[in-house]
Amino acid sequence: MQLFIGGAYSGKRKIVRALHSGELNWVSSYYGHNFTDWKSYWERDTPIVLEGWEKWITKALLFDQKDDSIRQFFYSFLLELKEEERKTGNQVVIIMLEMGRGIVPVNKQERRLRDIAGWILQDAAKLADEVYYVWHGMNEKLKERV
Repeated sequence: MQLFIGGAYSGKRKIVRALHSGELNWVSSYYGHNFTDWKSYWERDTPIVLEGWEKWITKALLFDQKDDSIRQFFYSFLLELKEEERKTGNQVVIIMLEMGRGIVPVNKQERRLRDIAGWILQDAAKLADEVYYVWHGMNEKLKERV
């Protein structure tokens, strides 16, 4: 599993496309995709890219669950993705927005989103085989398969 982290419009998609020269299957909240339908978007033998996690987390916040429950739900989902990658050999690519370096939001729900997104990003980094940080269209590999 690969994880690409960076701020808004930092070039994450461009770097993913450059590193994966062939066909990619995209599951994106920005295009109205629901992450729970990811298998229906994944054509075998082709990497799958999941992006827009902050929007999916925002939807989970609408149910007003506890923060730990939301984090655990997404952690279970990440484990499912990793297991599917292991079984099939098909690459899973995750693109996540870095939200923790900006101004702390005044609104309580926006602070919750930032906090939960940060925890989920930490979980994804722990599970990922490779982690890249992207800024200004450049990337640095922070974690490599051992």
